[in-house]
Amino acid sequence: MIKTIYLLRGSKEESYVDFSKRIRSLAESKSSLDEIEQLKLVLTEKRPPAISIIPFKRDKIAAISIVGKKSNPDHKIQDVSGFIGSYQVTEALPVAYTKTWNDGQVSPGICLLTVFKKKKSIDYSTFIDRWHNGHTPLSLELHPLWNYNRNTVENYSSNTIELWDGIVEEHCKTREDLLNPFKFFGKPTRIIQNMITVYKDTKSFLDYGSIEPYLAMEYWLKS
Repeated sequence: MIKTIYLLRGSKEESYVDFSKRIRSLAESKSSLDEIEQLKLVLTEKRPPAISIIPFKRDKIAAISIVGKKSNPDHKIQDVSGFIGSYQVTEALPVAYTKTWNDGQVSPGICLLTVFKKKKSIDYSTFIDRWHNGHTPLSLELHPLWNYNRNTVENYSSNTIELWDGIVEEHCKTREDLLNPFKFFGKPTRIIQNMITVYKDTKSFLDYGSIEPYLAMEYWLKS
């Protein structure tokens, strides 16, 4: 099976509610296609907190993940307003929840959706090694992650506008686990050191200025 992620952005004039309705309608219309084995939607539904230790972007974005047999699927999503790219990815789930809720229902908890590019001064193999073998285990050690969906971009469509190297969905079981710094980064005696460790590690393999973190919700439409 081949996984493709489509990224779409909302316009400045579009409200979060209107963006959510538009993208959910789009994703739901694709979930009935026979060639699609799985379809999941992660998107921003409301403005993030004004004050947060995580520097959330305030733009509207959606990631539609489709798993099927075709390497170059034509789902017409690239024709939709706000389309910025179609990415063929290799997925890894270092930690995964057990889904017990029905398709179409919002997944419990909350999601940190992040897109990023590799650090320009390192080669690709170093980027992958530091991300997969360094940063991933560090994240699992420090953060209360319920589900960690790591997507390494292998290829993208010719009409892709934004070229990202990684798309990650870090899911926490409760909103507090993500937004409370003493939950997400550890005990008061360790929080500063843990934050510095994560910062230094992230800067070692990512183009730090390119990182875009979003506060998002998740919907399985076809599991």
